Amino acid sequence: MLARAEQLHREMFRPTGSIFERPAWEPPMDVLETETAVILLVALPGVNPNVVEISIAGDELTISGHREFPEEMRTAVIHRLELPQGRFERCVKIPGGRYSGISRWASDGCLIIALEKSETSGG
Repeated sequence: MLARAEQLHREMFRPTGSIFERPAWEPPMDVLETETAVILLVALPGVNPNVVEISIAGDELTISGHREFPEEMRTAVIHRLELPQGRFERCVKIPGGRYSGISRWASDGCLIIALEKSETSGG
């Protein structure tokens, strides 16, 4: 619960600036490791997984993108708005090693990223 409270604090009290320069929110993420891959599950309901940017620098993976209101919500009266909108970015440390490929797909509102370990990574 403390970790969730800290995450909410980071999201709510992030310094303001241009909405296009700074991320407005961070999606929650799980990182799992199997013998053959590192798998990341990123909660991104309503985001097209094909337009999410993924980059790796050293032992850090960064995902970024943008969530916009669906067209039908732009003129709607909003009674409750809990899903964050705007630009997002999340950086996370990944297990060291070499990766031979990256694949992505969407499942149940999550973006799933699989980093295939290379044969020389030592599993």
